[in-house]
Amino acid sequence: MSSTPERRPAAEALRRVLDRPLASYQFVLGAGALLVGLGLVMVLSASSVLAYRIHDNSYAIFVKQGVFAVLGLFGAYIALKVPLALVRRLAFPLLLLVTALVVLTLVPGIGVEVGGNRNWLPLFGGFMLQPSEFAKLALIIWISALYAGRQKALRGPHAARMMLMPMVLVAGALAGLVVLQKDLGTALVLFAVTVGLLWAVGLPTRQMGMVFAALSVVLIFFVATAPHRVSRMLNFLDPMADPERAGYQSIHSMMALATGGFWGVGLGGSRQKWGSLPNAHTDFLMSVVGEELGLFGTFVVLALFVVLALAGVRIAMRTRDPFAHYVAVGITIWISVQAIINIGMVLGLLPVIGIPLPLMSYGGSSLLVTMVAVGLLANCALTEPGARKALHAGRPVGRAAGRATTRTASTSARRPTRRPVATKGR
Repeated sequence: MSSTPERRPAAEALRRVLDRPLASYQFVLGAGALLVGLGLVMVLSASSVLAYRIHDNSYAIFVKQGVFAVLGLFGAYIALKVPLALVRRLAFPLLLLVTALVVLTLVPGIGVEVGGNRNWLPLFGGFMLQPSEFAKLALIIWISALYAGRQKALRGPHAARMMLMPMVLVAGALAGLVVLQKDLGTALVLFAVTVGLLWAVGLPTRQMGMVFAALSVVLIFFVATAPHRVSRMLNFLDPMADPERAGYQSIHSMMALATGGFWGVGLGGSRQKWGSLPNAHTDFLMSVVGEELGLFGTFVVLALFVVLALAGVRIAMRTRDPFAHYVAVGITIWISVQAIINIGMVLGLLPVIGIPLPLMSYGGSSLLVTMVAVGLLANCALTEPGARKALHAGRPVGRAAGRATTRTASTSARRPTRRPVATKGR
């Protein structure tokens, strides 16, 4: 009985926070900024040994990530400020541009193969661009613009056909190009985004089941026809069957997590990053988080992703703009599914497919486009009732209050001090 009064103030305070028009906006920007900041710290820690061995400079990899973080900050700011109507108009040209860049990676002499995946384009100064990462956001924006322009048709007698065509063909073609790059992880995220947006638009259960079954058959085919993917699947079922090759990463990821305990061994104290755990700063960054920051640090990362996902769902439910609704759904599904796959892979709950942890893992293209997506999600949050008005109302009020205070102070300084007039007593 005594605990009930204690819980009521906390619940009331949470309700007041959630009732604010800018709650979603603040949650998106806050969780996104914390994930990027923590990711930069962990990339520095996880990559320092490898960077020293390769570049004779422990900060070399971190500096590259920092450059893309700065670019991502500018990109997120632009995505936050640009009118959503303009983003909607640019949806198709953006999709064409990204598709052309993906095709370029398959052209001999232009595309660069890294780690068995041919999905890179060379830039200047040793930097490279991964167009398939940008395909995620481009596809979300295009599908959102398509559905936003078909609101009446989506409720008509041919609604299912309007939901599926040409969306499924375009998404399937783009995912097929990514599979040709041998990047099944990114293709899996594109499939998840496609299915999620079909569910959000209200595709009937029968057609949804058919789409899901077709995608499952396609995924099974691509796994079964690639020996290295079959090996990863068998390793997932029994990592100890081949501990020196196929099961090496999974085993050492588990060792890192087990070593960390609850509080971790301390920031920078990872043992696995000294060469035992390949890709410690990329796909398996979460293993280093678990080792150095322990279960507590792992829970913090998970909590931030949960906050970001719940904020995205809240935006999609509260906005009255159809385009913002679908963009919020798509970005939320993308980041959430990619985080679930990466964390599941690190924990040994899913096969190793090589996919980065959003906003945290090393990878300039991934970090840049995900930060832009977070900025766009925050822009969608401003379409919630009263949000944009509350944002703009706060700034002028502050400036007006400052000017009023200044005028009051200056007026008081100029006004002569009046002495009280003495009166004779009666």
